[in-house]
Amino acid sequence: MVDRAAAKSILRLMTRDGRAIETSSLPQTDNRAAQDVETIFRMERVRLIAGLAKHVGDISLAEELAQDALVAALATWPQKGTPPNPGGWLMTTAKRRAVDLWRRRRMMARHEAALSHDIETGRASDHAAIEASIDDEIGDERLSLIFTACHPLLSRDQRTALTLKIIGGLTTEEIARAFLTQETTVAQRIVRAKKLLRDAGISFEVPVGAERDARLASVLEVIYLIFNEGYAASSGDDLIRPQLCQEAMRLGRILVGLAPEEPEAHGLLSLMELQASRFKARVAPDGSALTLETQNRRLWDRLLIQRGLDGLESVKRLDGEDGVHALQAALAAVHARAARFEDTDWRESANLYDRLIERVPSPVVALNRAVAHAMASGPEVGLMLLAEIEDEPSLAGYAPLYAAKGDFLMRLQRMAEAREAFDRAAGFSENAVERAFLLGRVAECGKALRAARSPES
Repeated sequence: MVDRAAAKSILRLMTRDGRAIETSSLPQTDNRAAQDVETIFRMERVRLIAGLAKHVGDISLAEELAQDALVAALATWPQKGTPPNPGGWLMTTAKRRAVDLWRRRRMMARHEAALSHDIETGRASDHAAIEASIDDEIGDERLSLIFTACHPLLSRDQRTALTLKIIGGLTTEEIARAFLTQETTVAQRIVRAKKLLRDAGISFEVPVGAERDARLASVLEVIYLIFNEGYAASSGDDLIRPQLCQEAMRLGRILVGLAPEEPEAHGLLSLMELQASRFKARVAPDGSALTLETQNRRLWDRLLIQRGLDGLESVKRLDGEDGVHALQAALAAVHARAARFEDTDWRESANLYDRLIERVPSPVVALNRAVAHAMASGPEVGLMLLAEIEDEPSLAGYAPLYAAKGDFLMRLQRMAEAREAFDRAAGFSENAVERAFLLGRVAECGKALRAARSPES
């Protein structure tokens, strides 16, 4: 008999309008068979939706068709066995369902003719042929789905939610939990994003020329945004959310696999892998945050470091070393190559930031540049560079700005000013672990001040 929970877990991979699908009409099957179908479906899900979306021009409809193919597989495979080419079987079944829908609706005749051609010419049962025809173009189709999910027409929040949902396979509940957002909010973003793409008639194709460059930047931005939210959570009780980082790296690997000649794709993946290599060392056993200076570098993941460095070699081979993500990856590599904090090549880091700020003249890059120059040339230089950006409106209430200032002042033994800066940073931080670290720095400065005022000193 069917394990309803097992079947439900499969169908939760796909949702209609952000809601879990009803499972009351699922076919009855045993646990092992359901698990086999789930495994195969997880492997085929993205390319199935990608291929369908390109033909029907509607992500929501592509999801429905994929769902129907899944239900059909649950009903058929346990009795007849798993077909030799399950991807082709699922695609053929979904296309049959599309033809049935369009025939009933008396519309989209052109699509009907294109999709029904293979079926009506007797090739419907030849799953190997279907699979081969899919593989001829599926790389472009999956890439087109990524580019579509990250279309600049959508807001950043919509792009992020849709990418995690369609490409990453996360449920709305998982996305909401990761970003500390209401599930209904995430569901609404996904629904609106699909509607915007459908109503605008966005084609499911990989753009070319200048449009491709612009869209690639959007894709990379979304993936890195997902990674950053996991690497340094903006709010909540956890400093790191590994699931988001792992998902972003998985998306990065998909993009590199589909666009191997894009240096910035390699640069982003390299950057994420190098940063992720420090996960185990970033948080102390008591849950407090550890800086680069205090981390146990023996805990850094050497495999991820090597993969990140290999990615930089690919960037160099593709002549993309001045790319935004490539430069950031090179910055991460400066730390990865240093066996001890004292071995860090801060002058190289400062030089890389000088190059990066020419490409990305943003206040946040300027802040990080100030830190690198402070480490290379002294905290006085850092304070001078901070003074140039302190009045920047976009940095008002930005905790890292005041944390950096506090660090420079602390190194100069200007403890009263440092304490004030750290206190302001803690007041602006919305992350519990980060806030605790900053308040610890406030306490350190206070202790130093009291010691300086003590008669015994």
